[in-house]
Amino acid sequence: MTFLAIDVGNTRLKWAQYDAPRPGAALLAHGAEFLENIDKLADGDWRHLSAPRAMLGCVVAADATRRGVEEQMEIWDVNAQWVVSSSSEAGLVNGYDHPARLGADRWVAMIGARHRMLAQAARAGSAPRPMVVAMVGTAVTVEAIDAAGRFLGGFILPGHGIMLRALESGTAGLHVPTGDVCEFPANTSDALTSGGTYAIAGAIERMVQHVHRHCAAEPLCIMTGGAGWKMAPVMPAAFELVDNLIFDGLLAIAATRFPASLSNPGVAGIAGS
Repeated sequence: MTFLAIDVGNTRLKWAQYDAPRPGAALLAHGAEFLENIDKLADGDWRHLSAPRAMLGCVVAADATRRGVEEQMEIWDVNAQWVVSSSSEAGLVNGYDHPARLGADRWVAMIGARHRMLAQAARAGSAPRPMVVAMVGTAVTVEAIDAAGRFLGGFILPGHGIMLRALESGTAGLHVPTGDVCEFPANTSDALTSGGTYAIAGAIERMVQHVHRHCAAEPLCIMTGGAGWKMAPVMPAAFELVDNLIFDGLLAIAATRFPASLSNPGVAGIAGS
């Protein structure tokens, strides 16, 4: 009855196996692998997993990488299904000019954030809130969602590494180690690290202002991504740092795509009794 969720980013593949394709499912196993090593999954970590009954993934890497992942999955009798952004799914409406052109990782993360917010609101007995969702990785995306669940639009900007490499390649002699984030940098290393960090923080802060003005309400702010921990200490607004927001989104989507017998393991047992 297990479900496999896969997140193929620009640098790494992350995977998680759950006992069912639905939010709140129990996590059975998880792992990560750099993209150059995905050909080792079938004989490595995946070799010891029970065969999943369903799989759903999010991929932003090249088609060759996606095909490589599918080849590793041939050890199981399961169809590979990949999320493609659409006009609406799992309660989120896509306000992009061309919905299918929205990055799948952005779409899935927003769905995960929206479902997370709705669950919190239900427990607190409060109304849904507008949101700002920031993913801080190789690239940085900052998304706006209104209280009704409509994606309004978002920013894309380079992550820390891309910023530093761009400066090094375009500026003679600028090859220094990563420094610290501080208010008044007094050396080049700290100046570079602080500049990139505050550039990202400024973009997020500006989106919070936009959403507050547009929705006439303070947005709930969620941050995710491999470099999210670097940003959290310098953020001017309160942010919830969530490690696996894309997995949350994949579980929410899976609950609408796969049969109830998979989402609720008890259903099959009752039907067969």
